[in-house]
Amino acid sequence: MSRPIKPRKIIFNPRVTYFKPRAIPLSTLKEVKLTTDELETIRLHDLGDCNQAKCAEKMNISPSTFQRILTLAHKKIAEALTRGKAIKLDNN
Repeated sequence: MSRPIKPRKIIFNPRVTYFKPRAIPLSTLKEVKLTTDELETIRLHDLGDCNQAKCAEKMNISPSTFQRILTLAHKKIAEALTRGKAIKLDNN
């Protein structure tokens, strides 16, 4: 049996749900799903002026979990940008 996920503190709630390359219909694009956890780690670390330990504390998770989520988020964004995929912000 796997360990239950600790509740995470998410402050930011985006008003948009998709980012996509310009002039390409959304119906023809593949998409990458970015979870709210991943978006929050990007927001705190890349836009905020705090280190990973402080960001992890703000989200109520361990620094190693924060690092794992941040790395996955960066990979997903890089994939979308380099391969011309849409980014869907998933609220789960």
